[in-house]
Amino acid sequence: MTVDPSADIHASAIVEDGARIGPGCVIGPFSVIGPQVTLGPGVVVKSHAIVTGITSIGAETMIFPFANIGDIPQDLKFRGEKTRLEVGARNRIREGVTMNTGTEGGGGVTVVGDDCLFMTGAHVGHDVRVGNRVVMANQAALAGHCVVEDDVIIGGLSGIHQFVRIGRGAIIGGVTMVPNDVIPYGLVHGPRGVLDGLNLVGLKRRGVAREDITALRAAFQELAAGDGAFQDRARRLSEGTSSDYVREVADFILGQSDRSFLTPG
Repeated sequence: MTVDPSADIHASAIVEDGARIGPGCVIGPFSVIGPQVTLGPGVVVKSHAIVTGITSIGAETMIFPFANIGDIPQDLKFRGEKTRLEVGARNRIREGVTMNTGTEGGGGVTVVGDDCLFMTGAHVGHDVRVGNRVVMANQAALAGHCVVEDDVIIGGLSGIHQFVRIGRGAIIGGVTMVPNDVIPYGLVHGPRGVLDGLNLVGLKRRGVAREDITALRAAFQELAAGDGAFQDRARRLSEGTSSDYVREVADFILGQSDRSFLTPG
């Protein structure tokens, strides 16, 4: 066990032999830190939280009570193989959040980026890859093998089906089931998710230029009502646009995927 002298560990916390605790870490009452856990500088683990498995937590991340971080996958194919969870810096992991390690069949690692917010009861399944600045509201869940790109917002009580990709800057409404891939900057809502437009509020908040927003709107209309198959429309967009944002959407559609797409209604 390696514990930096500046770390503050409550007397009732359990830090198992082998754990690595960085400078300035705070571990609260009745929390458990497993033997293969690494906490970066300034990590705060509040009371009654569990960090276990082969898990690394990036600097200044805060883990709130009753979170369970790094436990084994919810996958019947899992046979105890050594897999990992990697969580980036400055994340806020609220009460009751669960994050699982990977599986051998899915690449062996679950990855969470930086500056994300996981609200109460959110779940990050095995082999998931979450980008930076992602927000998951209360009780939202990512099934195994999902990819969530940067700046995505997922509303409360929403579920993302296994193997689904959510493109950068998309927003998922509350109480929504998402069974297929979502294009970058897409807006999805409904009991079974429907692609119903663009995340215009998010684009404006990020300072995206008016001409790019106009180009995205035109691209969305082409995807919704253009000639040919959905992939053919995306290919035409990729070849005919000068907007990096439109090209990003087209490249996302043309990229490799294990699911079909939510298409514009």
